[in-house]
Amino acid sequence: MSAESSMISQTQLWLERLVIGLNLCPFAHREFAQQRIRFTVDNSADDNAVYDRFCTEIGYLMAHPDTSTTLIIWPTVATFESFLNRVGLAEQILNTHGWATEFQLAHFHPNYCFADSEEQDPANYTNRSPWPLLHILRSEQMEKVLARYPKPEQIPLNNIELMRKLGNAELAAQLKACRS
Repeated sequence: MSAESSMISQTQLWLERLVIGLNLCPFAHREFAQQRIRFTVDNSADDNAVYDRFCTEIGYLMAHPDTSTTLIIWPTVATFESFLNRVGLAEQILNTHGWATEFQLAHFHPNYCFADSEEQDPANYTNRSPWPLLHILRSEQMEKVLARYPKPEQIPLNNIELMRKLGNAELAAQLKACRS
């Protein structure tokens, strides 16, 4: 198995076991089961290559309405700070190209830490993944799903409560298992 295939398999396992298995995103199961999620690896090392690849992925989603979302795996991003810089670049691209109304972003990282959180707070596991990931979502699709979901504003609060109940040791073990 190639390194890229392995990263994609690990990401799919994380999605299946943690995101879907713990119901962190109540909308992921359907898209995963219907194979409407695109997984891709971007080994770009500089901003110009990241820009090109991100625009290519947006173009892919525009040309393939049957693909609901894309997860871009960024294995070359070493630190959480450099990851956040790359996410900022992607957000800037969405805005400057006028795509921000069509697409929105979510992001995940093995060392994710919310700005208002302690590094050891289990709540950070709501956004921890086996690899640095950028999730491109279709805004219209999210609006439709959220309109049908009772109390969607409770999702993050429920996830934080669950993460704190499970604790760091359990969550770290589950995340590590996805990488092995």
